[in-house]
Amino acid sequence: MISSVLSDINMPSAKTIISSTASIAATAMVVRSVARELIPYELQHYVYMSIRGFFKSFSSEIVLIIEEFDGLASNQIYKAAEIYLGSKVSISAGSFRVSMPEKETKISTLIAKDQQVLDKFNGVQFKWTQVTRQVESKIRSNYPGQSSTQSEIRYFELCFQNKYKKMVFESYFPFVINESNKVKEEKKTLQIYTMNGEHMRRYSYSSSGDYTWNSIKLDHPATFDTLAMDRELKEMIVGDLEMFVKRRDFYRKVGKAWKRGYLLYGPPGTGKSSLIAAMANYLNFDIYDLELTDIRANSDLRRVLLSTGNRSILVVEDIDCSLDIEDRKAEEQTLKALKPHITQAQTINIVRKPKPQEVTLSGLLNFIDGLWSSCGDERIIVFTTNHKDRLDPALLRPGRMDVHIHMSYCTPCTFQTLVLNYLGIEDHPLFHEIFDVLNEAMVTPAEVAEQLLRNEGVETAMSSLLDFINKKKKEADEFKATGLKNEQTEGELVDEITQE
Repeated sequence: MISSVLSDINMPSAKTIISSTASIAATAMVVRSVARELIPYELQHYVYMSIRGFFKSFSSEIVLIIEEFDGLASNQIYKAAEIYLGSKVSISAGSFRVSMPEKETKISTLIAKDQQVLDKFNGVQFKWTQVTRQVESKIRSNYPGQSSTQSEIRYFELCFQNKYKKMVFESYFPFVINESNKVKEEKKTLQIYTMNGEHMRRYSYSSSGDYTWNSIKLDHPATFDTLAMDRELKEMIVGDLEMFVKRRDFYRKVGKAWKRGYLLYGPPGTGKSSLIAAMANYLNFDIYDLELTDIRANSDLRRVLLSTGNRSILVVEDIDCSLDIEDRKAEEQTLKALKPHITQAQTINIVRKPKPQEVTLSGLLNFIDGLWSSCGDERIIVFTTNHKDRLDPALLRPGRMDVHIHMSYCTPCTFQTLVLNYLGIEDHPLFHEIFDVLNEAMVTPAEVAEQLLRNEGVETAMSSLLDFINKKKKEADEFKATGLKNEQTEGELVDEITQE
């Protein structure tokens, strides 16, 4: 009975199946060739994607396209996915890209072109595909025979079950971004950026910031453990830095830009630069060294500052030497001297008008504490000066310079740190004798370090250091005596003039 039923069914032979398959394949190739001839090159990709999308509509899977660029701006999700998948390709893929850029010290792994990577999150499988295609674009050229060039367009395809769409946007993408940030921090090589002065002079009004900064690896060994500074002050700075990096949500809640300002002031050689390096090493932040004298106008200043990255320290050294601040001081002194002899209208005319191409104090303050200060996250701004009294009070108020740190002369605590760093000792018979004269000698940590570098033996180094400190104390005493004598002479002259 069963055999008779099967015999009635017309089962195609293997030859028929192969023939039909070949016919379909040939037809597909013909259609593809015709499409290439009739459809413009620029539209072929979109036509193929439309056809693919049509067939995908009958599937329970969904495909998200994550392009490398969103207009002219980079797509943060693409960058995050590239870094995140790069940490997984060595395990889940047979081939991947390996690179170590110039001035870097750590190897990076990246997903290869047109490669697939499988990933699991909360028990759900996701399939990532890196797609790279060549695009031929016509351009004008001054060279004969060269009329076009090829560029690459890159994007990711993320394939998963349609029912997990909500989870992808609410949980998976944030997870990928957070993991990529962790990978970046682990592989980050600290850089110190300095301004490209030649570019600023030649392209002062260019809108491109590609060549505004030059960078080199920051290889400064300073840490808070080796920093010659009083212990209580170091603990205060470390605590303030830790609190700052943890309070992103708090800053947003109170409506403040996520930044922190530090003013380092004190004599030269007291460790201001070493403190900045220690802060960068502790936070893993890059350093941008801003030289205001290389900038011609406030508009250039904005462009330069906007081109700095997040999680960075912006350093302006010797802020008191800014021309605008010095000119403003000179104006105030001039007006004060002439005030009894001039009218209000004349005062207005005397006040100097800013030049058309000039960086002003107000321009700097606008970026530090104005609307432009919100253009960036997790940034620290450090001003250094040898003369705090010369600074404009507008720079010193909270919200601009939040923490004022006095970098003082060498104290017994800083001395012990230096001796431990250079000689590897924690105590010595000459310590007490040195402590007695150290506070009055006005010796900087840099001067003590230089003396310790000159001699290798502990005994020789300590004896030479004691002689040096005693010499500095003698010079300080003579200076004080000279100052008192001058004050006494001036007082006697005042008395004589008063009596007359």
